[in-house]
Parts: sequence; structure tokens; C-alpha cells
Amino acid sequence: MAVTGASASPSRPRAWAAWGLNFLFPLRCAGCNRLAPSGSQARICLTCAQTVRPPGEPLCLTCGLPLAGASQGQRCARCVRNPPYFNQARALACYDASAEPEGNILASILRRHKYGPNQALGAVLHELLQRDWPLAPRYDLVVPVPLHPTRLRWRGFNQAALFAAAVARHRDYTLGASVLARVIATPPQTAQDFASRQRNIHNAFALRYPGAVAGKRILMVDDVLTTGATVNECARVLRRGGAAEVDVLTVARAL
Repeated sequence: MAVTGASASPSRPRAWAAWGLNFLFPLRCAGCNRLAPSGSQARICLTCAQTVRPPGEPLCLTCGLPLAGASQGQRCARCVRNPPYFNQARALACYDASAEPEGNILASILRRHKYGPNQALGAVLHELLQRDWPLAPRYDLVVPVPLHPTRLRWRGFNQAALFAAAVARHRDYTLGASVLARVIATPPQTAQDFASRQRNIHNAFALRYPGAVAGKRILMVDDVLTTGATVNECARVLRRGGAAEVDVLTVARAL
């Protein structure tokens, strides 16, 4: 009994601290802002979580774009015309970029996390990692898409780096947070088509430590994949630096 009491006592201060924090700052759903049920540690309620769905099969074998009416193992027209430098891109969830804002729970969370900034919303993104892992291989290095120093100072953090760190912890991979650098402060990619994004991002990245990627299987990580131009340019730089393979994982795929 003494042993049991001794082992249980250290947990009491933590339990009281957790109770006090929940009392003073009760958890609210990151999607709808409703109070979380008593005792729940989930950062998104069940109703909102059900709207955050993975991309529906079948997917483009390369970029992961849902291909309605196609069969498994096919590629989208863009990947057939211009094969990307990465082998495979997959997302944990997707959202309709043309939908009304109130229907875009995941888009709203990502936007507030990125521009709020509310880093606590990162806990929601980490919860998505508990779902089915969409990529099969093991990787030698997890590399986030970097921000230019000017943008990093303005924003205060790199959301892709935070997610990459979560992926590395979750999968027991090595994190290469400083392998790539963004050397050109490109204008925002929002509302640009694929060709414009490609021109915008060309030569915007540089490899800081070539020896760190030579012969390695790399997992590139970003928050959202829209056209894939940014991660493709990063993959090009990594492959030119000697990386054996590059795959891509994003939190979301904008459809």
C-alpha cells in the first residue's frame, strides 16, 4: 500500500494543475468554438472532426489528387504531362477551396494557425496524425518547407516546421529543420495558377547541408498542397543535392 501511495502522489499535483487550467481556461473546439465536454482533451469536437475527411480514393498515384471515376494506379493529367520531382504526395485531410468559409472547418483552422497566430491550434493538426498514415515507407529525414527570414520574423514561427516536428516525433524520424533555406522572398502564391506559381517559386530554395540529404529518403512536409509547385521546387533542389527519393506529406489538400 505504501508503494502504491508513493507512486500515486506525484500525479496529484499534475491532476490539480490540469483541473485548475481547465477551470480557468476551458477547452473549446477549434472548429465551432463550443465548450469541450468535461474531461475531454480533444481540441476539435466530434461534429467538426467528421467534416475533416481524408482525400477520397482513387487518388493520383503521384500527387494524390482525387480522381473521380478513375481506377487505382492512374495519374492525373498534370503529372502525366509534367512528372514532378517528388515520387508521391499525400495529405491527411482535404477541403473544398471553393466552398463557403463556414463550411471550411479545416481551412479555417489552418488559416488561423498560420496567420493568427494561434499555435495552440497546432494540437488539432497533431490529432490528425493519429489517423491512418497515408504513406508506407520509412524515411531517413523529415524536411519542412522553409520560410524566408523576412516572413519568419513577421509571422514569428514556421507552421510547416512545427508540423514536421510533430511528424518526426510521431513516426520516430529524424528532423532536418535547417536542411533547406528559402533564399528569395517570393510574393504570396494565393490565387495564382500553376504556371505562375512555378515561375514565382523557381530557384527560391537552396540546400544548406548537401551531405545531410545525399542518398537519403526524404519526407517533405508542408501545411497545404494546392498545385504542388512549392513542394515540387523543394523536391527538385533535394534531388539535385543527391537525395535518393522525396515524398511529400501535407496536413491538407485543397481541392
